[in-house]
Amino acid sequence: MTEQINPIDAESTIAEWMGHPVGARVIAGIAAQGGISDGALRLARNIPLSRFLGAGGPLPEGMIDNLVAQANGGAAPQGVSHASWTEVVTPGRFDGQTVIVTGAASGIGRAVASRIAREGGRVVAVDLSEDRLTEFAAGMPEADIVPVAGDITAAESIDRIIAAAGARIDGLANVAGLLDDFSPIHEVSDETLERVFNVNVFGLIKLTRAVVPFMISQKQGSIVNIASEAALRGSSAGLAYTASKNAVVGVTKNTAYMYEQHNIRVNAVAPGGTLTGMRPGRVSPFGQARLDEHIADAPLALPEALAASITFLLSRDGVNINGAVLPSDGGESVY
Repeated sequence: MTEQINPIDAESTIAEWMGHPVGARVIAGIAAQGGISDGALRLARNIPLSRFLGAGGPLPEGMIDNLVAQANGGAAPQGVSHASWTEVVTPGRFDGQTVIVTGAASGIGRAVASRIAREGGRVVAVDLSEDRLTEFAAGMPEADIVPVAGDITAAESIDRIIAAAGARIDGLANVAGLLDDFSPIHEVSDETLERVFNVNVFGLIKLTRAVVPFMISQKQGSIVNIASEAALRGSSAGLAYTASKNAVVGVTKNTAYMYEQHNIRVNAVAPGGTLTGMRPGRVSPFGQARLDEHIADAPLALPEALAASITFLLSRDGVNINGAVLPSDGGESVY
């Protein structure tokens, strides 16, 4: 009797492809061609094939369709079931609210902005890249998205963000951030320290400082800062990034305490590995070698999974949560 082989498609996860007799050979070929290690494939096990291959940029036309056909004996698969997580939008959750989202042109920020817009919110989408913001907004023509290209470390940009928001600001998601070069304290340069802290800490503080008076006047508001697993352990990044994200936790807790009486909630989300495309450039060999000694087997998350955590805290569903740091890392922080 012939064993039944379940079909796989572009939305099947890497784990599902690896468990398929032909799909496993397809993935092995892709890994060999791209220099992808077994460890990287294991971390990406919950990522759909289309998202995994697309993380590095646009793909050749028809590439994924060809891979799917190859795995299924040349046929287009029908009725493929998927075990992976699926985003579930809550209609109306942000109706009547204006929310500022930084880093909105890509990765986690884009997923957060998209989710809020699809749940009825007006989104002031902030990023350095005007082209990517324009493309994002154009892709959601029915949504209320106000793109603002700007640098959150610059006073002029913050003024334009606040002007775009208007008279009422209900929420702020401080997502924009920079990685470091993995350098430890004996190697870290002034340039790296200043570059990382300017965005991750000082830019976050400056924009939040401009937003809070609106929330005091309204007697309500919600702020979510993006920390990192680097704020929970020392084996995730270099000195600059780790210190900056620990500073974000301090900013979160102090601000949560200071404005609790004004019904302003301030929380942080600490992502683990996420499929965002963010990668450091040239890295410290010393730091890289040391960080490689930390073995964590938690799978990479999709940006939409982080958006689910962030929008929960931003929304009124998080009514009883203030000053919290939520690890949204698939359990990575317990390793």
